[in-house]
Amino acid sequence: MALTKNDIVTRVHELGFTKKKSVDIIESLLEIIKGTLEKGEDVLISGFGKFCVKHKKQRRGRNPATGDDLTLKERKVVTFKCSGKLRDKINH
Repeated sequence: MALTKNDIVTRVHELGFTKKKSVDIIESLLEIIKGTLEKGEDVLISGFGKFCVKHKKQRRGRNPATGDDLTLKERKVVTFKCSGKLRDKINH
């Protein structure tokens, strides 16, 4: 089961913050991360990982439903690389 934003808010609330304050904290954090990524800057969270904006060039593709060839536009994608500490914790 996936951890949802509501689950995170609940866990912050359990730390002693009001429900509204918990929502505000999580919303603010996500807005900071989104704003930084929109500017094309990376987000590094020590001990957790790094969110990076990568530029993908235009390329040829295929519609899997019809098999038709098409051109995929250039775009930006967000990637995540976990830290060594997180990787070790997951694989422990």
